[in-house]
Amino acid sequence: MSSETPKKPFEDRLRDAASHLEDDLRRVVTYLNDEVVPDVRRNSSEALRYAASELRKLAERVDAANRPTPPPPPPK
Repeated sequence: MSSETPKKPFEDRLRDAASHLEDDLRRVVTYLNDEVVPDVRRNSSEALRYAASELRKLAERVDAANRPTPPPPPPK
């Protein structure tokens, strides 16, 4: 008598693998929802505030560049 266990049919192994993948996928989705998404939301609002500040500075520089230059002082 052989002590080796008989191999599972391919379909059974495939079903087991799919089940493990589904479990892993559920854990990944839970991690993303619980840990990653809230952090991204917090940091994205900070990034938007910084971008708004930089855009405001850029707009001020553009406005300053478009203002007419004062006439040069009269020669002495």
